[in-house]
Amino acid sequence: MCGIAGIVAFTDKGRERFRQMPFAIRSLKRRGPDGDGIFKHGMVCLGHTRLSIIDLSSLGAQPMTDVSGRYTISFNGEFYNYAERRSRLEAKGHSFRSGTDTEVLLGLYAQYGTAMFEHVNGFFAFAMHDKETGDVLIARDRIGIKPLYYYADDDVLLFASELKALMTLGIPKELDETALSIYFQTGYIPAPYSIFRQVKKLEPGHYLHVQNGKIADKAYYRIPVPGETEISGDSYETARRKVHDLIMDSVRLRMISDVPLGAFLSGGIDSSVIVAAASQMTDRLHTFSIGFKDQPYFDETEYALLVAKKFRTEHTVFSLTQDDLFGNLQKVLDYTDEPFADSSAIAVNILSMHTRNKVTVALSGDGGDELFAGYNKHHAEYMARYGGWKTALLRNFPNVWTFLPGSRSSAWGNRFRQLGRFSEGVKLSPAERYWRWAAVTGKNEADSLLLRKTDAEKYNLVREKWLAHFMHEGDLNQVLYGDMNLVLPNDMLYKVDMMSMENSLEVRVPLLDYRLVDYVFSLPSSYKIDRNRKKKLLVDSFGEMLPAELLNRPKKGFEVPMLQWLRTGLQPLLKELTSLQRVSDQGIFDPKAIDKLQVQLFSSNPGDVHFRLWSLIVFQNWWRNYME
Repeated sequence: MCGIAGIVAFTDKGRERFRQMPFAIRSLKRRGPDGDGIFKHGMVCLGHTRLSIIDLSSLGAQPMTDVSGRYTISFNGEFYNYAERRSRLEAKGHSFRSGTDTEVLLGLYAQYGTAMFEHVNGFFAFAMHDKETGDVLIARDRIGIKPLYYYADDDVLLFASELKALMTLGIPKELDETALSIYFQTGYIPAPYSIFRQVKKLEPGHYLHVQNGKIADKAYYRIPVPGETEISGDSYETARRKVHDLIMDSVRLRMISDVPLGAFLSGGIDSSVIVAAASQMTDRLHTFSIGFKDQPYFDETEYALLVAKKFRTEHTVFSLTQDDLFGNLQKVLDYTDEPFADSSAIAVNILSMHTRNKVTVALSGDGGDELFAGYNKHHAEYMARYGGWKTALLRNFPNVWTFLPGSRSSAWGNRFRQLGRFSEGVKLSPAERYWRWAAVTGKNEADSLLLRKTDAEKYNLVREKWLAHFMHEGDLNQVLYGDMNLVLPNDMLYKVDMMSMENSLEVRVPLLDYRLVDYVFSLPSSYKIDRNRKKKLLVDSFGEMLPAELLNRPKKGFEVPMLQWLRTGLQPLLKELTSLQRVSDQGIFDPKAIDKLQVQLFSSNPGDVHFRLWSLIVFQNWWRNYME
């Protein structure tokens, strides 16, 4: 796990950017504190910061050049099946100097060119340079676990693991109003878009091939599309066995490390499955949980402890107070180099910080909800499609729930909020409903904050990109496909990467092995969810291994008490960042709309105002750090 940056110059003017590379690398130092390097050849400059995981010697330093001297790589990530592929390459006459997975990637490129990806199981963002042809290959892993930003003009192509590195290289910083509207709806900006109009994120399963001064964006992988993918004829029992075996093998591959390794253990099904599998492969697995002293409803450490005891792990609980969370808030804000308003990042940051004191690599259960249908919205979608007379009644009944005090800060308020969203959603088509439920707030509410309205044509193109797979009739796999492509890489995985890398911790996600993803998407959605159970295939695949108390219990999740914070401790920061002078100077927001949010914040029916104000704080803090 590392940080990468690169410059491909098309003109002498572009080559002048090379002198900025040391500053770009310095900005990525949290991603790789163990070393750094810069490679220059002709019109190409590659930079790297290293977090040592495999072959800790100097032979693993990057950028790395193969034994022939022809190919050079800057690589961020892990290549799990490298040992097997190394043996095959050696049989074909390749030789290696180090024990790294990085050098095997060089061998694969030398052997197969852009067809190398079919041989790689891992997560990564890398750049490969061929001295002989001058070609550059820049790639991102299949699921989008590792990030990559890039900018191109007539003079240069710039790319990096984080947006802050690109900013040190002198990119134009022109806001994308459409991306900003989506941010205020969802809390994140989905690839290929970024907060800047001329900067893109490389999409999962894509690579850029730079050849003779031209840049081609090509896809080498996509998650099987519902309706276009042949449904497996496997019985439920056969599917259960295959899922079990695939997860076990995925965990086995991700146990390879030359540094201490552990696992996050939340007490939920996903992380418990990973710990159950990993504990079969090591004598004493280190596991880590966070508890919440002030919020016992969200504290699941008792369930985590049941799993830890069953598998005899070396278990550590980090018990946090609201003061601990609040005290970490500014640290999270200041590391954020693109507006990102998922407030659970605060808890992930603290968990990563404490875990890094014990291990360098942690396994995580991320992806289980999106792949196996574990969210409450998945059950809501099931009921919207197959709920019978109760759903029909809500569909035809006026949405009275909007007049009741909806809020996440109380049990009844949260129930009213959920009923309001459900009764609103069942009136929509599956595609429209997906877009609405993927967001926290609607487009009209988001745009009411902005002085400049979004380009309707561009906004509709963005929506169509994420809703195209709803064109034909289908089952709930359509929703899971949407989550795997939209929510997972752009919210969940981005959050974990950003917060773990801020603490120099590598997080591996066995449930997102592409072999498992491909197989699960070949199965009917009825194997994953029904009226009574979410995530049933995963539970049934590992249920015999897990404590009975974990099975079929309600999903709680965790949310920081943002509404309370905004009414109390965050008020000074909110007022500072949204002062009339600051907002007027920016020319982005409507001051009257911000005032209305402040009034709503202290009303008896705050709704989603906490999300909208937190999104505003995140954006304004980002603006202060990077735009003023």
